[in-house]
Amino acid sequence: MLPEHIRITTNPGLDLAQYIASKKYSQVIVLTDNNTREHCYPLIKDELPSHLVLETKAGEEYKNIETCLSIWQQLTDAQADRHALLIVVGGGVLGDMGGFCAATYKRGIDFVLIPTTLLAQADASIGGKLGIDFNHYKNHIGVFQQPVLTLLSSTFLKTLSTTELRSGFAEVIKHALISDPELWREISSKKLDQQNWDKLLQHSAEFKYSIIEQDPKEKGIRKILNAGHTIGHALESYLLGEGRKVMHGEAVAAGLVAEAYLAHQRNLLSLDELKAVQLYIESIYSKLSFEENEIGEIASLTLQDKKNKGNEILCVLLKNIGTAGWDYAVSLEDVKRALTFYGAS
Repeated sequence: MLPEHIRITTNPGLDLAQYIASKKYSQVIVLTDNNTREHCYPLIKDELPSHLVLETKAGEEYKNIETCLSIWQQLTDAQADRHALLIVVGGGVLGDMGGFCAATYKRGIDFVLIPTTLLAQADASIGGKLGIDFNHYKNHIGVFQQPVLTLLSSTFLKTLSTTELRSGFAEVIKHALISDPELWREISSKKLDQQNWDKLLQHSAEFKYSIIEQDPKEKGIRKILNAGHTIGHALESYLLGEGRKVMHGEAVAAGLVAEAYLAHQRNLLSLDELKAVQLYIESIYSKLSFEENEIGEIASLTLQDKKNKGNEILCVLLKNIGTAGWDYAVSLEDVKRALTFYGAS
């Protein structure tokens, strides 16, 4: 079951308007990017009371302190006080960054998340993790802060390209692999365009919330939600730093394969299970391209992973399909071998 502040809805505009009407905000401000301003904001704007619209550029490359400075300046110019409401209409990048700006502006104003991508709806918008990238390190600066309301609607998925939908699907795959072998069997028997998005959205939202309720600050079980992300974030950071386009979900999918290899090497995952994960993910995602002489530099980025403790690289590994463990110490050589397996497989 989801709490009252996380709602799955077919009419996000109406739900949002009703919520705002029940409060006494001094000002309502909507934050969009150039994509969601065109495709998603029109789906809710007619339901909203008088409001100001702010716009940023879309893309991971703009998830940085410079964009935050622009957002804070625009809020300041609008004379937004601590009783204002910021509504963030966007994917995972804008949700993380817009929420971070709201949580830090004048020591915190209320914000609503309206995630518009599958990745954001299934994962990024639930749990209160907010932040920005720093020097190409993913989510290096941030805070924990819950939105006052999160509205999930598959209506927005119709605005997505296949590439965006595919990226978000990696988080759905992750949730199945770490929690639900039956769901894994179901989704892995279907192509991307055959998936039941309403069912998968419900499952992902309920599963992630159940984990966060147990461990809100990621001290224990919540760490399993980082499956695929230790190596995935390293790949994403390196490729973006080199000016090579990669989407978050594509990197996570690669990370799931590489980390499944590590699980197999430790006799946690059978060879058949490893092959099943590898073959299905490679049927959905194109292989990320990197050279053998880049593997060392990619692997070294795992030393900056937020899950680490001291000098240990700590990783989430599948124990079999449907369960996972956390805080497995892996070496740089382990990471290099996993990247080599992924690149050569």
